This record gives sequence, C-alpha cells and structure tokens, in this order.
Amino acid sequence: MRFLRDNSLTIALLGAFALSLAGMLLSGLAHENEMRAVHGEPALTLGAYFLSAPFSSALFENWESEFLQMSAYVVLTAMLFQRGSAESRDPDQPYRPGDEVPIHRRAVSQLGGWLYAHGLGLALALLFILSFLLHWMSSAAAHNADALAHGQPAAPAFAYLADPSFWFESFQNWQSEFLSTAVLVVLSIFLRHRGSPESKPLAASNSDTGE
Repeated sequence: MRFLRDNSLTIALLGAFALSLAGMLLSGLAHENEMRAVHGEPALTLGAYFLSAPFSSALFENWESEFLQMSAYVVLTAMLFQRGSAESRDPDQPYRPGDEVPIHRRAVSQLGGWLYAHGLGLALALLFILSFLLHWMSSAAAHNADALAHGQPAAPAFAYLADPSFWFESFQNWQSEFLSTAVLVVLSIFLRHRGSPESKPLAASNSDTGE
C-alpha cells in the first residue's frame, strides 16, 4: 500500500478526472440527443458522440484553458512577485538554493541545460498549444457540420480562426482561469490550510512570502 500512499494525490486527481469526463460524456450525449430529437434527427450512440466534433471541441476547449493557466502560472511566478503570498518567491530573497543547473546537465550542451531549467513551463506551454489546435480543428468541424445541416457552405479551418464564436469559446474559459489563479495568490496571503504546500504555515504572518 506504500505505492498508493506515495502517489495518492495523482491517483485521486486522475480518478476525479475520469469521473468528471464520464459525467461530461453522458450528460453531453443526453443533451445532444434531445436537440437531435427536436430536429427529427436520429440519436447518437455513446461511441459516436465521443468521436463527434462537438464533444471534442468542448473537451479541448477546457483543456486549452487549463494548460494556459498552468503554463502562465509557472512562467510568471518565475519572474514576478506577490509579497505575503504562499504562491510567490520572496522579493527580498528571490534566489532559491539548488536552482543551479546540475553540472552533468550543463556538460551536455547549453541548450540541454536551458531546456532542463525551463522544462516544466515549456511542457505545459506545448500542451496548451496542442489543446488549442485540437479545439480549433474540432470546433471548425462542428461549425461546418452545423452549417451544412442548414444548407450553408462549409468554410476552411483557417477561415474559422476569424469567427467570433471560436474566440468567445476560448476567452470565456481563459478569463476564469486567470481570475481563479489571482484569487489563490491573494487569498494565500491572509488564509491558511493546515498541511497544504499551497499554504503558508499556520503561524506565519501575512507578510511572510513563500510556502
């Protein structure tokens, strides 16, 4: 059971993800089939809905915003400060011991050392870009399917980048991600949560900065 203890946070989050994804799939299918019934169209099976453009668009639309939030958060916290927050380095002592690139990493190449030093932010940024592209392609496919169903011509995927509905889908999620992150940064100045690495110790003052 040591494995479960040592990896319980990841297991719990992935379990919550799986349950939420199943809930999204089942509720989305029910909603889609209700709409199709209103228009006299045949109902979709679970597998067909899972592979459909509307489901993929909604899925990657949300992944996109989450990876944007996390990548921006990792990069911005490396450059900017918020005095008193558990989510910030101390502006008076920004250097963290152990932040040097290990010698064996530097010995490979300068590029290798730089990638090692910035790998987390880069990986999250790449996941954002991938999710953005998948959202774009899925949303364009869903838009064209709806257009064809109403006797309108389909548009190239690049043309869909200029469609306000695509950017509305993105910005409605982006704004909430940045707001929730800012709220966490500010609340961690004044509030505590025992045992959480996202919180300062209970005895820390509001001016103390960092975990």
